[in-house]
Amino acid sequence: MKVTVFGRKMASVRTARRMFCAAAAPAPGSRWERLKNSKAAVWCRSLLSDYKEACRESVVGAWERPLKTSVYVSLLGGAWACSHTKPDQSSFEGALLERSNQLGLLSPWIRNGVSDGHVQGLVKLRNEGCLRYASLGLLCLVYRADYDPDAMLYEARCSNLSVPWRELPQRVLDVGFIGRWWILDSKMQDYDVNKEEYKHLPAHMQGTSPPSPQEVERNERLHRDSWLPLTMEDKEE
Repeated sequence: MKVTVFGRKMASVRTARRMFCAAAAPAPGSRWERLKNSKAAVWCRSLLSDYKEACRESVVGAWERPLKTSVYVSLLGGAWACSHTKPDQSSFEGALLERSNQLGLLSPWIRNGVSDGHVQGLVKLRNEGCLRYASLGLLCLVYRADYDPDAMLYEARCSNLSVPWRELPQRVLDVGFIGRWWILDSKMQDYDVNKEEYKHLPAHMQGTSPPSPQEVERNERLHRDSWLPLTMEDKEE
């Protein structure tokens, strides 16, 4: 009986001690204060402080070294312009079809052999599904593959038989940069001049030079005079 009474007294003492500790403990803060003092909030504040300090140092450095800053800004602006004016695969196919139509309007006797051969080769690869497009950030490449991507041949599916990257420079067909396909445009220069027609001429007659302003003015004057009516003078007796 004494043990039971002693146990009850000890339990009441522990209960009173708990109530006293709970009353002495500080009241917990609001949810916003707990969130503000959490580890994630402390990390975010330190990260923002680092970014703020980095921006401040960048502004101070740009003010102290304007020439270096202008060079960096120019390079970044040029890279951004190149990236946004880079042509895509659909633009290459459109340019290829347009060049093919231009050559198709000409007679085979007056087509430039280099232009016609290059365009016909690209059209053949496109019909076979062997043209590939690769974007490199500032520019893009069109290169030749051996098989169509939908081909189910073992040679086309086996990764060990794929073309190594070191052979890519030999397979490049065109380079897209600043909204142009440079190799296709260079091959289409003088596409309506068949140089095979002039290979039997002497060397000094194979090349032509643009006329001078005096010659152009003389030819225009002769052309205007050719449209004037003829004047007949009476024959004197």
